[in-house]
Amino acid sequence: METTSHSGARTVEGYLLAPFPWYALDEAFTGPRWLMQVGAAADGTVEHGSLGHGDEPVVRADMSADRERFAVVVSIPSNPVRRSADGTGLLEATSVSSAAWLAGAGLLSFTWPGQMDHALRDDWLAQQTETAWVLADDLTGGDWSTLSLPVDGVPRPFHYRESEFGWVLAGSTEQGVHLGAYGRGMSAYGLGFSMVKDLAAYEG
Repeated sequence: METTSHSGARTVEGYLLAPFPWYALDEAFTGPRWLMQVGAAADGTVEHGSLGHGDEPVVRADMSADRERFAVVVSIPSNPVRRSADGTGLLEATSVSSAAWLAGAGLLSFTWPGQMDHALRDDWLAQQTETAWVLADDLTGGDWSTLSLPVDGVPRPFHYRESEFGWVLAGSTEQGVHLGAYGRGMSAYGLGFSMVKDLAAYEG
């Protein structure tokens, strides 16, 4: 899956270019909201992106990040296998597993196991990212349970798993968007999602 992202200042421009609606925690969440990044294909097409809620997590080796309370919502449009923009190949279809993979990898990006130095973390991250992919590819496996959470006020089924680093969930909306989410310090069981009507709420 393409995960190229626009780095630098967090602005809404990339989000506004997306050909699909963004989702986030619904109005029941009253804490801080913040922009993260969008993932774009080589031709600039926005393919997915994330919006953050709660404390902005940072990667810290002392694991004081355990005190952070945050939830990140990933939006990725539902797409069948399709031709690439230049017509030379096929792009990967997106599914709930795609959302689960992006969420699992996202959680790992803010995780630093205790007693691990920089050099070892790169190897650990590669290994754990591969594991996240395997788990996302088997949503009916024993590592996942099922939750029902509201999306735009309508209960929807989600796949859910916990790890020592936090939780990951993935499901779909009725609007053709797959949702992934990850976080820690906040219970996933009480979350609800809704379509974002105004991205200004996420500009710091």
